[in-house]
Amino acid sequence: MSDYPEIERKMQKTCDALTSDLGAIRAGRANTAVLNPITVSYYGVDTPLLQVASVSTPDPRSLMIQPWDGSLLKAIEKAILASDLGINPQNDGRAIRLVFPPLTEERRKDLVKQTKKYGETSKVAIRNIRRDAVEKMKKQQKASEITEDDYKIAEKDIQKLTDDFIKEIDKICEKKEKELTEI
Repeated sequence: MSDYPEIERKMQKTCDALTSDLGAIRAGRANTAVLNPITVSYYGVDTPLLQVASVSTPDPRSLMIQPWDGSLLKAIEKAILASDLGINPQNDGRAIRLVFPPLTEERRKDLVKQTKKYGETSKVAIRNIRRDAVEKMKKQQKASEITEDDYKIAEKDIQKLTDDFIKEIDKICEKKEKELTEI
């Protein structure tokens, strides 16, 4: 499949984005990826939380956030409350602790739906990449830059690449769904 590195790169980027999005979905266990979208106002600049504090997991259900600048505690607490994380931060004056409660069955179902939605969005993106690539090949064929046989071969190869990445997306989503439904 190395005949189409640009197409493959774009499709891989879509899979990587999906993995990143799914990593931000909290699955009842403490995972620092849930903090990725959170930014804190640091000297007037919105800065990712993970760039202004160290984050550790003292136990499977909690995260400990220790800012490098103690004056950021209130700003970090406010940013977490404003996010859609759904967890109340506990500020002890030196660090912030986030305790992840076990997920309810209803919340698990919502998260599985959200996972499927992300998966479908990624599949649409992969199909759009395929469509654009095939259109480009069709234009080359009409301009006599490639033969009709080469076009047919390219179309098959691009479809195979698309199918492989769709399967990869299904695997990624299945893994996340399994993680969400396990107790």
